[in-house]
Amino acid sequence: MNKSIFYHAGCPVCVSAEHDLIELIGEGKIEVVHIGEKRDRIQEAENAGVKSVPALVTPNGNVLHINFGASMDDVKS
Repeated sequence: MNKSIFYHAGCPVCVSAEHDLIELIGEGKIEVVHIGEKRDRIQEAENAGVKSVPALVTPNGNVLHINFGASMDDVKS
């Protein structure tokens, strides 16, 4: 993976974090995945170690959970 992946569920906390991360990292270096709209990517996020959103998965596989918005269980229901 050569880009960071930012998983979120569309809440105001998530959207704010998305804007900040794009500004910090650069739009070309981050893939944004709204798992409320792309539910087929939930398992991918969980496999990467995402426990809650918003979360950033770095290119080397570290998961940075940002400002707790929703647990993955909440997102799946």
